[in-house]
Amino acid sequence: MYYVYILKSEKDETLYKGTTADLKRRLRDHNSGASEYSDSKRPYTLFWYGAFPSKTKALIFEKYLKHGSGHAFAKKHFL
Repeated sequence: MYYVYILKSEKDETLYKGTTADLKRRLRDHNSGASEYSDSKRPYTLFWYGAFPSKTKALIFEKYLKHGSGHAFAKKHFL
């Protein structure tokens, strides 16, 4: 399984969206500073995640959430 996830920064409440096959490890990476892009906004809490049967489907949904109408979808259904 592959997971699309949304993390919420405890520092400034910004959201980070990503894809992984190991959700626990990825959250640990974000909070330890191993993820360079999200390092300045840590610590994070897991806000939402969805499971997908293939990496391709997960990446397509992640891309959707990060662009255009995906922002509105996330705001309406997850926030």
